[in-house]
Amino acid sequence: MRSTSEPNNRDIGTASSDLDGARDWMASICGPHGLQVSRPERLRFHQSGTVLRSMATTIGYVEYGTDVTVAVRENSPLNCYSVSLPVVGEQELAAHGKRWLSDQDRGVIVSPQESQDLAITGNCRKLHVAIPRSALQQVLQTMLSRPVESPLVFQPDMDAAAGDQASWWRMVKFLVGEMERSGPSLGHLYMSSELELTLLKGLLLSQPHNYSEQLANASALTPPHYLTRARQFIHDNAREPITLEDIERAAGVSRFKLFDGFRQYFGCAPIAYLKRYRLESVRRDILEDRSVRNISSVALGWGMSHLGRFSTEYKALFGESPSDTLKRAARR
Repeated sequence: MRSTSEPNNRDIGTASSDLDGARDWMASICGPHGLQVSRPERLRFHQSGTVLRSMATTIGYVEYGTDVTVAVRENSPLNCYSVSLPVVGEQELAAHGKRWLSDQDRGVIVSPQESQDLAITGNCRKLHVAIPRSALQQVLQTMLSRPVESPLVFQPDMDAAAGDQASWWRMVKFLVGEMERSGPSLGHLYMSSELELTLLKGLLLSQPHNYSEQLANASALTPPHYLTRARQFIHDNAREPITLEDIERAAGVSRFKLFDGFRQYFGCAPIAYLKRYRLESVRRDILEDRSVRNISSVALGWGMSHLGRFSTEYKALFGESPSDTLKRAARR
């Protein structure tokens, strides 16, 4: 087995004829799963791709060289949304008692919370996008301007031949092509983070899911100016020890009106919004830095003075501890 990785962890790839090696490599990208192979001696696994540094989305190509079945179980869920489209060959997703065929014109999404099997033909080479569950949830919450309580679940099949979903796949192909031949500018953190955010927002807007209707309604609502002022004040001063009174003064309205507006447009109280923004900022710094610097200093830098409470609230929001985020980012 051989593997390559640039020092900045931007490009990754491996080739293996070992079943456990192939499964473990993809598990490091997508999370735990089973890999069933009828002819293990024919396995010729190959993966190549790029890890976008802002939210750890992986984008690239995957092939196994022989017929395999990827098995995901509800009691051991993936940690990402696995989105794929064959360039050649076929695959078939079985879930909810139904089957979806996937070829060059039809992609599939494996959502992390459900039991499902993805059968992949031996000649299949596919585009693959792995989006961390917490990253997509964070983007969805930002677009909705409020927390989400139920897991995000996509419709499994994607039209890659026409419509908005096909446009999304063309964007994926463009990004993969540019990353294969681009200079250092595309790997710049600012550039890659904008591209990654566009990719995640595009998927949420183009592919039906259980929050599609709410997302459509939210996009039609524009917060009033006093909420825009309050939100910008929070963003600009989140590192400082700001209080509810400070936010109230920035908004220029009564506390009752401020609370009412935040709950209507952002789904939470002003201080809860501040707390969520700080937690999201800490997570972004961990993922962007990917060093072993002290997590406590990052949290304190964002105004999280109670470190025990910070760790609990971080895990409740993102589904993993800050140290788990750092370990996963460093491993990649």
